[in-house]
Order: sequence, then structure tokens, then C-alpha cells
Amino acid sequence: MGSTSPTADTKDVDPAVLKRAIGASAMGNAVEWFDYGIYAYGATVIARVLFPDDTEAVIWTLLAFAVSFVMRPLGGIFWGPLGDKIGRKKVLAMTIILMAGATFCVGLLPSYSSVGILAPILLYALRMIQGFSTGGEYGGAATFMAEYAPDNRRGFFGSFLEFGTLAGFNLGALLMVGLTTFLSDDQLISWGWRVPFLIAGPLGLVGMYLRSKIEDTPVFREIEKQQEAVDEKVTDKFKDLLTTYLPVMLRLSGLVIALNVVNYTLLSYMPTYLEGAIGLSKTGSLWVPIIGQFAMMAILPFVGGLSDKVGRKPMWLASLIALIVLTIPMYHFMSQGFPQAIIAFAVLGLLYTPQLATISATFPAMFPTHVRYAGLALGYNVATSLFGGTAPAANEALISATGDNMWPAYYMVGACVVGLVAAFTMIETKGESLRGTELPGTDEAHAEQAALSRAT
Repeated sequence: MGSTSPTADTKDVDPAVLKRAIGASAMGNAVEWFDYGIYAYGATVIARVLFPDDTEAVIWTLLAFAVSFVMRPLGGIFWGPLGDKIGRKKVLAMTIILMAGATFCVGLLPSYSSVGILAPILLYALRMIQGFSTGGEYGGAATFMAEYAPDNRRGFFGSFLEFGTLAGFNLGALLMVGLTTFLSDDQLISWGWRVPFLIAGPLGLVGMYLRSKIEDTPVFREIEKQQEAVDEKVTDKFKDLLTTYLPVMLRLSGLVIALNVVNYTLLSYMPTYLEGAIGLSKTGSLWVPIIGQFAMMAILPFVGGLSDKVGRKPMWLASLIALIVLTIPMYHFMSQGFPQAIIAFAVLGLLYTPQLATISATFPAMFPTHVRYAGLALGYNVATSLFGGTAPAANEALISATGDNMWPAYYMVGACVVGLVAAFTMIETKGESLRGTELPGTDEAHAEQAALSRAT
């Protein structure tokens, strides 16, 4: 296996090792979003199997989706500092197995008709385990990929993490569409809905295998040489994050609110919205997001590569402003029929892509190495749990309470305004090294990195 010395810069990573690192990172994201795809596209079936037969069943099912996000900050608190202490690779091996195992067990749950209230209780418990593991998964995967990627191509290589997001989601969604199409209603209810959840188990094992075959990141191995200093900072991790790095945490949270309200509204909630609020056919409601996401997947690497040339900040500003202006018109257009819904979703998805494609290049670069995993895991997951994961249930409840089907559009616009404020204060980190204990992109970081280069 090719490798680098602990003090090598990321630009020196062997191309074969870099490819394995990208695959290992993206696989975990794919497993996470495979679960979301299954859940989003199977929500109405899950509601029928695991909840009482009443009008609130879908809302309770969406709340089960949201409850996993309650655990994500706790997962971030637990896994983040651990990843900064023992390494990114070891923590990511644990989180992917826990995450895939919880999804697998959902496929084994007894129905409400056989065990009553125990069925939704078990579902909620497994969703909480899934959320706890995911609290360490995304921040770690993004950190792992960003620290392996060459500084001048971090946007391009980082975009493959989100390629994994959409690939996993679409795989889960397509499985659910196939089962819904080719199985009878009785077959789907009795056993068909379980199949995609059970597939998550083998996927998790593949992901763990890939991660076991790669070394930890060169950036982490470099700072690991100063283990005594690192240990001292880890013991006071949250004091550092909530004092020294509080402005960074708030900026990250603002960006994440925009990112994930749009993300979960467009990807996870859209099938339910199109069928329930707009009255699109069940088949049409399932296919609209899938087609749109394939369009997004096609351009993700190109958009990521563009950010390596023009910077992350311009990409975020352009995306947020465009979504603020066009989201409400696109939702009106979407309500006119199936072709219009495909076009509107594709437009919104493509406008959102500059954010999605650059997450792994933007967010890890907001923190120095010794608090990167913890800062990203905590800041990302707190904002996601409060605003992103709750978006499907919140949108459904707001539509039910007001009768206004435009609430998802209003919610997205409001979130993008918050993100726009945060984006204006971003430090541009295009081409910046992630080495060292200073904030990337600052004069202090440049001085430290020059000293590190002279020392090596």
C-alpha cells in the first residue's frame, strides 16, 4: 500500500491511497443516505405496518425520522473528541457498523398488529441509535476526505462524498420504487418493505472493510506526534470550542441550517409532499426526486472542481441568493403537474448543488486539526438536529395546521436567509493547507505551516 510520511503534506499522497480514502469516506455516507432513501420512500408503508391505523400515522412516522436527529448532537459530543484523540479511521469503522446495524434491525421489527405499541417504540429506539452513530459519521467522513485530498483539489475530491450521499439515497429510493411497483399490496406490507433495510447490513460490512484498509490521514498523523499537547487539548475540548471557536461554530451552524433544511425538504420530504399536498400520483411522486438527483449527481464533481478555481464563498453566496429568489416560484410551478414538478425539482436541485458539492471542502477547513472532528461533528449535528432532520415533520405539520401547501418553500427561503448571513462572514479557504493548530486561511496558520514545512 502506498503511504506518506507523517509529516508529508496532503499533496504528496499516493493516488491509489487517495482513491481508497475517497471510497472509504463516500461509502459511509452512502450507507447513511441509503437508510434515508428507504425511509423517505417507504414512509407511508412503514406508517401502515408499525403504527396504529389513523390519520396521524404518517406524521408519527416522520417524527420517527426526526427523532434520530435528537441523538446526533450527543453522537457528535461522544465521537468527535474521540476522533480527534484516537484518530479518524478507528471512529469511522465503529460508526458505520453501528449505523448499518440499526438500519438492518428496522427490517426485523414486528408489526403493530402483532405487538401493539412496542412496534413504534422499537422503531424510535433504533432510529435513536442510528442518529447517535450518524453524529460521528458525517463529520468524520468529511474530515477524513478533506485531510486526504490535495489542498488545490479539495473541492473536486470532496464532492465525491456527496456523490455517495445521492447514490445511497437513490439506491434506497429505487429499491422502494421497485418493490412498490412489482409487489402486491399484501406482499409489500407483509415482507417487501423489509428487504431494503436488511440490505444495509452487508453494505455496512463492505464500508468497514474499505475503512480498515486505509491509514489515518496524513494531517492527523502529523499532529499525533505531539500527542501530549493534543491530549491536553482534548480534555478541555468543549471549552475550546465554546470559547475560542464559538464564532466559527455559529458560522458553521448558519450554513448548516440553510444546507440541511433545503436538503431534507427536497430529498426526504418531497415524495410525501408531492403525493399528499399536491395530489401527484404515487408513482410520479416517487420518480420526481430520483430524476432530479441523478441530474445533481452528474454535475457534482464539476461544481466541486469549479470551487477549487473560484473559491467556496462565491459558490455558497450564488447558491443561497438564487434559492431565496427562485424557491417560491418553483414551488408554484411544481404544483401544476408531473412534467412541471420534474423541471422545478431539477432547477432547485441544481441551484442547491454548489452548497452540496463543497461541504467537504468548506466545513472541515473552518477548524484547526486538533478540534476539527469535534468542532464539525458538534456544530453540524446540533444545527441539523434542530432544523434539518425536523424539516419533513415540521413542513407536514405546518401544512396540516394552515392548509397552505407553500410552507416548504417559505421554510427553505427562511433557512437560506440565515445561511446567507453566515456565508458573508466566511473565511475563504480555497487552496489552504489544513495542517496545524491554527484556523486555516489566517495569517497565523500561514506562519505555522511555513514553520512545519521548514521542520520537515
